[in-house]
Amino acid sequence: MKLISWNVNGLRAVMGKGFMDIFNQLDADVFCLQETKLQKGQIDMDLPGYHQYWNYAEKKGYSGTAIFTRQEPLSVRYGIGVEEHDHEGRVITLEMEDFYLITVYTPNAQRELTRLDYRMQWEDAFLAYLMSLDKPVIFCGDLNVAHKEIDLKNPKSNMNNAGFTPQERGKMTALLESGFVDTFRYFHPDQTDAYSWWSYMFHAREKNVGWRIDYFIASEELASRLESACIHPEIFGSDHCPVELVIK
Repeated sequence: MKLISWNVNGLRAVMGKGFMDIFNQLDADVFCLQETKLQKGQIDMDLPGYHQYWNYAEKKGYSGTAIFTRQEPLSVRYGIGVEEHDHEGRVITLEMEDFYLITVYTPNAQRELTRLDYRMQWEDAFLAYLMSLDKPVIFCGDLNVAHKEIDLKNPKSNMNNAGFTPQERGKMTALLESGFVDTFRYFHPDQTDAYSWWSYMFHAREKNVGWRIDYFIASEELASRLESACIHPEIFGSDHCPVELVIK
């Protein structure tokens, strides 16, 4: 089973940059999107063979997630059941036969860390949600954090910037220690220069000055089913590239 996750940073924009060709080429069983930036009815996706699930932010042109899956889920839920966190279309959960599949777009702490306090509340609520589920979990998406120094090009100069604060990295550590596996690092523990996001400024992508902030995270009990995990930096269209997980 092949799973893809991609922060498209505006799906309508990426549709004009070859999204359907990329979608067909990747040929995934499950395709998860973040930052769709859509309201209901703004796009009509013709995806034969796939069931479509969308979660829209109340604010126009902001956030939003989607999942396209060949296998119909047993149930679907939107959000994490916490009022203050469920207005931005950030989470979709599909209940599959023996695990839950979740796409998530984690809130950004923002410049000057204006949203860091909210981000910390979100992290605790999201982890509590994961722990409340009664099956193992695979969740994916833009988690807006580079966990370790190996996960971004310039760790020293970014030390207290959004996405690389001690607080955000600490929450990621705590999450993984709660029984989860960073699947990319499971297969590539020491790989450097492996990034999924690049700034649009300073020719960052050309120079591969990036961050790895897009993940597939799996419950430890699913580790034996993990087959491969990779990043697709060759795929353009967004400031993020797709990430992939294959499971048995």
